[in-house]
Amino acid sequence: MSFTNFNFNDHILQGLQSQGYVSPTPIQLQAIQPILDGRDLLGLAQTGTGKTAAFTLPILQHLSAEHSRGIIKSLIISPTRELAEQTYTYIEKFSKSLKLRCSVIYGGVSREAQIKKLRQGADIVVACPGRLLDLA
Repeated sequence: MSFTNFNFNDHILQGLQSQGYVSPTPIQLQAIQPILDGRDLLGLAQTGTGKTAAFTLPILQHLSAEHSRGIIKSLIISPTRELAEQTYTYIEKFSKSLKLRCSVIYGGVSREAQIKKLRQGADIVVACPGRLLDLA
């Protein structure tokens, strides 16, 4: 099976190709279609198996069809700042050609800079719970 079987838009498929993705991993095969279908999912897999792509690619696909930009439509909660940064970086690679904006929020850095970026508009926010509650 290939990523084209998921009917991702051309920008996502081009991003996958440019990042060296050839075919979905087992966790991606099991997770992507249910998420695209709007179903909830709990997935477990070892480090390095493609979990981030498994849940972010369907989010990007859904949001690429949205017409309003810069309004938060997806919130991804991450338990650590390292994982939040990793998820944010991954989304940034794929969201640029989709004209989607992503922000990352975690402690240990300037709140003001994060607030400023949020005010500029974000479609996706990746956040750690502590800083998210601080900003609420």
